[in-house]
This record gives sequence, C-alpha cells and structure tokens, in this order.
Amino acid sequence: MPDWVQDAVWWHVYPLGFVGAEQEATEEVTSRLHRITDWLDYAVELGANGLALGPVFASSTHGYDTVDHGRIDPRLGDDADFDELVDEAHDRGLRVLLDGVFNHVGREHPAFRAVVERGPDAPSASWFRLQWPEDWQPGVVPGYDTFEGHGQLVALDHSAPVVADWVAEVMTYWLDRGADGWRLDAAYAVPPSFWATVLPRVREAHPEAYVVGEVIHGDYAGIVTGSGMDAVTQYELWKAIWSALNDGNLHELAHALGRHDGFLDTFVPLTFVGNHDVTRIASRLTEPAHLPHALAVLFTVGGTPSVYAGDEQAFTGVKEDRAGGDDAVRPPFPESPAGLAPFGEPTFRLHQELIGLRRRHRWLHTARTTPLHRDNRQLSYEVTGAAGAGDGGRLVVALNLADTPATLPAPGAGAVLAGAGAVQGNAVRLAAHGWAVLAG
Repeated sequence: MPDWVQDAVWWHVYPLGFVGAEQEATEEVTSRLHRITDWLDYAVELGANGLALGPVFASSTHGYDTVDHGRIDPRLGDDADFDELVDEAHDRGLRVLLDGVFNHVGREHPAFRAVVERGPDAPSASWFRLQWPEDWQPGVVPGYDTFEGHGQLVALDHSAPVVADWVAEVMTYWLDRGADGWRLDAAYAVPPSFWATVLPRVREAHPEAYVVGEVIHGDYAGIVTGSGMDAVTQYELWKAIWSALNDGNLHELAHALGRHDGFLDTFVPLTFVGNHDVTRIASRLTEPAHLPHALAVLFTVGGTPSVYAGDEQAFTGVKEDRAGGDDAVRPPFPESPAGLAPFGEPTFRLHQELIGLRRRHRWLHTARTTPLHRDNRQLSYEVTGAAGAGDGGRLVVALNLADTPATLPAPGAGAVLAGAGAVQGNAVRLAAHGWAVLAG
C-alpha cells in the first residue's frame, strides 16, 4: 500500500447526483464538475485529504452502465473540467480516487454494439460471454451474461487477454491524467486472477496508485492476496455497526471488531458507515443519539475511513430495491456549502473532532482492538498501535446504549479526548446513551 494512504480520509461524492445532472445520457456537454470544485474547501475544512469520486465517464444513465471509459460524461463536462477539478483538488492536498466499472459495460457501449451489428466476426466479440443463435443476422442481440441479472449491464469476459489489455490501458490513462487511485466497482464479481494480471502493469507506470475493490462478502483477505489490490470495502464492519446499535447487541460489534483485526493482518480495509449504495446512517439508526457511537467506532479502529458526502451533515435517505431506488441517497447538493441547512452543523463538528483525533494518532490506521467490557448495551475496548506502526499508542473507547447511566471498565484510561465521561479509577462513567474516547 502506498505510504500516503496511512493518512487518507476520503470524502466520497457521487458526481451525477451531486451536481443535479439529468438521469438519461445526452451528447450536449454541460460543465458541472465545477460544482464539486466549489466544495473542495469544505472537504478540507471537514478534515478530508482525499476526494473519492463516483463514476465520471460517459454512461447511459447512472454511471455504472459506462459507454466510453475514455470520455468524461457530457452531463458533467469535458476533459478540461476534469483537469481543473483534479488540479484544484491537488492544490488543496486532496488525492483523487476514480470509480472504475470494469466488470461490465452498458449495452450501448461501442464494443457491444459492434457485436450486435457484425456478429461473431466483430473484433470485440471476444470481450463478452455470448450465446449465438443458429440463425443470427445483423441486428439480432445474442444471448449474453449480465451483471446480477441487469439486462442493461453486459458482463465482460475476464479470461480474454484483450479485456485485460483494455482495462490496464484505461486505468493507466487516467492515472497519467492526474488521478491517484481507483475504486474497482463490483470487484467481487471479477476473478482475482484477472486483477493479478492487470494491476502489475498499471503499477509499473504508477507505483504510488491506491487500488481498492468493492467487495461486499466473501474471503476479503483471500481476494486481496489473490488480486494484488491494496484493500477492499469493509461491509462486514459497516453492517455490524448499525445492526449492533439498533439491536442493542454490542456483542455483535465486538465480534466484528475481532474479525476486523484479522483482516488487518493481511491488508487495511476501506471503512465506512455510508456510501452511495446504502441507506444513509442517519436513517438507518433507530436511535438518533447513537450516531456519534457509530462515528466513534469508524474513526478509532484500523482502516482507511471514507465519509459519504452528506453523512457529515446528518442527511437522511432510504435506499429502496426498485427502479430509481438510489435517488434518495444520491441527491443534488446546494451550489455551495452556504446553502446547507443549519441542523447539520453539530454532526459536521463531530466529524471534524473525530477526524482531528485520528490525525493526531496516525497509528490508528493499522491499530488493533481488544474488548475490555462487553454487554448487550455497553462496550469498552482499547485500541493499540500495531507492531511496527512507528508512533503507536493506546486509546480507550466506551459506548453506552442504555437509557440509564453506566460505569464501564476502562483500565489505564486518562483524559477524555472526545465525547463525555467521568474517569473513576479504572472505569469511566457515561451518561445515558453516552460515549467517550479516552487517552490511554
């Protein structure tokens, strides 16, 4: 993993929604990426030093049905708009992560359209897993593998050398243009051996590029080892955080933290409590007073944290399993931070506080956790720097979900660094629904 990732905190933006772009493709270029540029100072004020962009390449609808990986989506702007965004981000110390959809393409992608028009003799026929009818004729769509049954998303054949060549070329091209890394969409659907072929070629030109794969379930460590990616998305921890808080079952969270430590033996996961594909954390939690608890966990455990734009303002939004069901979690933003409603200010300040704490304890990137006390509604754990982490240290985190105050074991705890509590010997007293991060 590149050294700079130790300090990375991503602010994650879904561009097409953020700028209020049309939901259907258009060839008319409308420069809108500047609307993200206008928020970069806000991202820095939050404490982020990375801008993780959702899809920016030409697509038919939502960005994940890409039709041209070499062109900025006209609904967002053009090459000059992209270059300006990257330059402005870099001027502020923000790294830029791009979203690469390389498991599939949209049905209107020229490579697939050539297949429909020219049949098995199309130069791009080997790109896809196709089933040809015996009486094929031009214009007849052959059978094809899809991404999870979505007919508009045509799965690529990752055993084809031409696909590996093309993906390596696309990734390298945009890194040449100034990007600092890639999120690999639906990486769980792509054989790790494919990435093991592609990524060394990309890193030959860009050894400092960060590559993280979207992996929802499965053998996280095995996928990282087999693919050569730096990291994968930590969906297990995401689920355990909100589920444990909602169910009043902090044993679940303690178990997930143990598994998380196991992953850290192999790689440093990308951690989050929200992204563009899930219900916002402020809507997911049944008790609003537990939002700080979720954030305290996110920013005190090992990992590379990512904050989904709007979560730091306590935006709400429920994802639904239907056409258009993502719209509520991918809304347009005001033209500038001045347009934000004031009710989000406390949550923004809490993010600042916890990100600041993390920056003062750089060793948290690879830290391990050990439970000190666990019960259904109370959990305290120590966080310690991993061997070789350089400036390792110790923190104590205490969480109370109960309607009444609680005293939790906290041996060795010192001053309260975030939250609120009263240290009493080797214990900490928390208010009802209280939490605290304490010096070790």
